[in-house]
Amino acid sequence: MGFDQPFEMLLACHERVQRSLSLLLRLQAHAAVHGADAQARDAARDVLRYFDLAGPKHHEDEERHVLPRLRAHGLGALAERLAAEHAEMGQQWAALRPALQALSDGNGNGMLLDAAACRAYADLYAAHMAAEEGQAFAAATRDLDAAALAAMGAEMAARRR
Repeated sequence: MGFDQPFEMLLACHERVQRSLSLLLRLQAHAAVHGADAQARDAARDVLRYFDLAGPKHHEDEERHVLPRLRAHGLGALAERLAAEHAEMGQQWAALRPALQALSDGNGNGMLLDAAACRAYADLYAAHMAAEEGQAFAAATRDLDAAALAAMGAEMAARRR
């Protein structure tokens, strides 16, 4: 699967988000007991890498290609909800990031990574992805021809080079 199937790529990103969120939750539980041991440092690096790099690009893909199509199909309220959730995820990530960076660097103890904040982030993402997969992606692909899909995929790929 490649960028020639952009909505399949968005779904594949959701699978990676789910894996990264699962890792975050396991990391929080592990670090609370074991602190910034080698396993915690490695997991923190993986979580940081995903949500610092891939996560923002995924949100940008949706904001450029999904949300405008939702608005065009009369689903402006859904588009605005998803955009607001992107902003909220950004704020929650900014709050989680320092503790993850400290764990990654081996400087923090596991108590810095707040369990409730990790759970809130994971829950927000889960509800967000459910709305996209259950309604938004289907609506955004309605009346989308092969040329538009190709242009979308090319633009997504170009931003990652």
